[in-house]
Amino acid sequence: MSISSSKYTFKFSTSIEQIGQSIWAPLAEGSSPFCQYPFLHALETSGSVGGKSGWQPFHLVIYQNSQPVGILPLYKKTHSYGEYVFDFAWANTYRQYGVNYYPKLIAAIPFTPVTGARLMLDDKVDRQQLLPDLCDEITEQLKLEGMSSIHWLFVDQDFSQLLQAHGQVQRKAIQFEWFNRQYVSFEDYLACFNSRKRKNVKKERLKITTEGIKVVRLHGDSLTEEIMDFFYHCYKQTYLKRSGHSGYLTENFFQQIFKDLHKNLMLVIALKNEQPVASALFVFDKKQLCGRYWGALEEVQNLHFECCYYQGIEFCIEQDIAHFNPGTQGEHKILRGFEPIYCYSNHSLREQAFHEAVERFVEQDNTHIEQYKNNAEKLLPFRQTEG
Repeated sequence: MSISSSKYTFKFSTSIEQIGQSIWAPLAEGSSPFCQYPFLHALETSGSVGGKSGWQPFHLVIYQNSQPVGILPLYKKTHSYGEYVFDFAWANTYRQYGVNYYPKLIAAIPFTPVTGARLMLDDKVDRQQLLPDLCDEITEQLKLEGMSSIHWLFVDQDFSQLLQAHGQVQRKAIQFEWFNRQYVSFEDYLACFNSRKRKNVKKERLKITTEGIKVVRLHGDSLTEEIMDFFYHCYKQTYLKRSGHSGYLTENFFQQIFKDLHKNLMLVIALKNEQPVASALFVFDKKQLCGRYWGALEEVQNLHFECCYYQGIEFCIEQDIAHFNPGTQGEHKILRGFEPIYCYSNHSLREQAFHEAVERFVEQDNTHIEQYKNNAEKLLPFRQTEG
C-alpha cells in the first residue's frame, strides 16, 4: 500500500521480505543489531512474530523521487505482551467504554526493551522536516486499518522530544545500565565502590567458585550448534518454570541468529563439575552490550548475577564497549553499579478523549518516575568523591 505526500511516498509492507535486504540493509547501517535485516527477518521466518503471535509486521519504507530514503519497523498488535511498556490499564479503560483498543500500531523491536533508532533515514533526509508528513500518514493508516493508536517504544531522547512536539505524548520509564568509565579490569571497577558494597560483590563471586562452578564466555566463531542447542534448552526450561510456556522466541529463531549474527553474539556458559547448568545470551556491537536471554537448569545462589551482570561487565571492559544494558527492570542491579536512566516512549490515540486522559495520566506518572530515579541514585554503591 502506497500513500504520497508532496515530497515523500510511504509504502507499508506486511513482511520484511517484501521490502528486501537490498533496501533495508543500507538504511539500517550503523543501527543496533536488533534493527538489522537478519534479526527482524529471523523473527518473522521463525514464527516468533506473524501468524497467531499477535505481532503482524506492517513495516514502512519512505521514498523520495522513487528512491528509498527511510525505514520504520512497525507491527499491528492484538495484545500488549512482549513490549515492556505497559498499557494494560489503557486497554481495560477502552473495554469498559465498549471501544476497541486492539489492534494498535507500535514502532518497536519485538521482545527487545533496548533504546535505539526506530526511524532509520538516509543521511540526506532531515528527520525534523520529514516528521510532520510521517505523523500525518501514520494517522491516516490508523483510520484506514481500524487501529486505535500509535506507540513508539524505547526511542532515543532527542527523537522522543521531536515526537512530543507533534502531539505524541512522551512517557518516561526507568532502566538500569552500566557505564564503562575507562576501567582496566573488574577490580578497577570495584575500586570505585564503598568498602561494604565492594565486599558484597566479591562475596557473591566467591560463592560461585566455592560451588565448583566455572564460567566461560564464547562469541563469534566459537558459537557452535551444540552450544546453541544447550542455550535454547536452558531458555525453554526457564520459561516453562516461570510462565508455563516455552518462551516467545522459537528454536528456529535462535538457530538463525546464531548463523547470521554470530559476530554480534556473546554467550556465557556456567559449568558445574564440568557439566553445563546455565547460560546467558548477549547481543553487542562497538557501542553497547545488551543482555537479552537467560536460562538455568539448576538453581544456584548468585549464578544469575554472575552470568548476567558481572560477566557482561568484564566483557565490556575487555572489548572497550561504552555501556551495558542488562535488560529491563530489577532494582537489585543498583547495588551492583547499574545506574538508573530514563527510557522514553511516545503515544498518540485516535479518540481525543482517551488521548487527553492518557496525557494526564502520563504527566502524573512522569513526576513519580522522576522522584523514583532521584531516590534510586542515592542507593548506588559508589564512593562519594569530593567536589
